Amino acid sequence: MSKVEEFEALRPLLFSISYRILGSVGEAEDAVQETWLRYDLSATRPTSPKAFLSTTVTRISIDVLRSARMRRESYVGTWLPEPLLSDPYEDPERSAELADSVSTAALLLLERLSPPERAVFVLREVFAFGFADIAAAVGRSESACRQLLVRARRHMDAGRPRFEAAAEQRQELAARFFEALTKGDIDVLRELLAADATLVGDGGGRTPALARAVGGADAMARLLGSVYPRIALTGVTFEPHEINRLPGAVFRDRDGRVLHTLALEMADGHIRSVLSVSNPDKLGHLGPVADAWALHEEVRRMGRRPR
Repeated sequence: MSKVEEFEALRPLLFSISYRILGSVGEAEDAVQETWLRYDLSATRPTSPKAFLSTTVTRISIDVLRSARMRRESYVGTWLPEPLLSDPYEDPERSAELADSVSTAALLLLERLSPPERAVFVLREVFAFGFADIAAAVGRSESACRQLLVRARRHMDAGRPRFEAAAEQRQELAARFFEALTKGDIDVLRELLAADATLVGDGGGRTPALARAVGGADAMARLLGSVYPRIALTGVTFEPHEINRLPGAVFRDRDGRVLHTLALEMADGHIRSVLSVSNPDKLGHLGPVADAWALHEEVRRMGRRPR
């Protein structure tokens, strides 16, 4: 098998490792590309291409994460991971771990970990790498990696939601939510939202924020029920889609350009969080990005028209 064939066979795994470490589609794709360049330029063929490439992409991702964390400290508003519609890597024996680890909640919890802790947790808990390979990837001893894993597990377990909705219930709640959103049915939205639900928007200071942070079922229902019917009049549509393994949707303007994504976190039969990503830097991998400011101005002008 040629180097190219070896690499392409492992590309889905490499991207999945890097995305979980970085929480960014674009940065993960860049890390995978840099991994290929190093592999292509290496003078010797490794005994295990999987071990070599996984180590390389992990090291690159750790370096990128260290600089990214500095940028995120000065990020405008709330930082959310880049929306991922589908994970290219599949492993039936690890399906539960793969699904859980790419959820927005898990990625936000991973943000609390140091770069080495995050890498060790991802490689061990998600992809079941042996400690010898993990130690090589993060440049620590096996004993140190075990200690990093213990600390990472403690942080992750402390922050996980205690109850989550079953898949069938999630789909039903999501269908009712988006129907009510389309109709502007504030009463139904209020019924679907948990009393302490939160609406979180990540525009990165680059778009008119739907809401930096709004809490409570009543306030959220009123905001959502008034905003979305108005932007629908401009030709905005949405397509239901899983966003980081959560029920959600991709919203597009009249020309099919991506406006933002919405994802729904649920528990106890209600929607606990509505997560909106509209930062154009985080949407380019989904297609051409809409001009959110122009749409915002169009909606504003519509509100001024005499009835």
